Amino acid sequence: MEIPNFLRVHKDGTIERLQGSPFVPPKLLDPITNLSSKDVVISDKPPISARLYLPNGILSQEDNLSNNLKLPILVYFHGGGFFFESAFSQLHQNYFNAFLSVADILVVVVEYRLAPETPLPAAYHECWEALKWVATKADPWVLKHGDFDRVFVGGDSAGANIAHNIAIRAGAEALPGGVTVLGAVVSHPFFLGSKKIGSETEESLSVRVWEFIQPCDGGGFDNSLINPLSEIVK
Repeated sequence: MEIPNFLRVHKDGTIERLQGSPFVPPKLLDPITNLSSKDVVISDKPPISARLYLPNGILSQEDNLSNNLKLPILVYFHGGGFFFESAFSQLHQNYFNAFLSVADILVVVVEYRLAPETPLPAAYHECWEALKWVATKADPWVLKHGDFDRVFVGGDSAGANIAHNIAIRAGAEALPGGVTVLGAVVSHPFFLGSKKIGSETEESLSVRVWEFIQPCDGGGFDNSLINPLSEIVK
């Protein structure tokens, strides 16, 4: 089984990813970007982690009142078709270096487990747990610099799909501390549906990806996770 040019599953069960940028470490007070980033563990069971970003040299202003500046919080879910890329990848590090050069915002990029090793819908549950963790104010950066009246979720591609579903869940379930999600920032969201498939070919990358990694509880292309217009209940 394979997704051409992206992923190959060998007969012995070994999974080979053919795409994905290299992992890069976080940096405190990066001299080039003036950003600070760090990695945190959100949960051991299941294993969930994240990379946090602070802009504009805030950590260097220890004796400045602006060090107490409260920033909007963006909980971000990375793209990659649910089966590759990472919160710790160079691709996303570069993205947030550029993004935070023009936006004063605290970002939490969630590292969720990937399919097919961890079948969907696990990624959705893990991203929800990460949002709940942010709402508990457990991390010093989030506690000191985060504005809990301005919390947003966002993502690209598969991450945008996750952000959409997490925003819906946040509207139906209470988060710790009375925190609410004000909105979702979605970039090129990965959505499909049986009516759209008629215009797609069977060889379409998006169709093949969902056929490969769709949730174990089924629903096909009308599973409400991938088709926001579906009447199927999650």
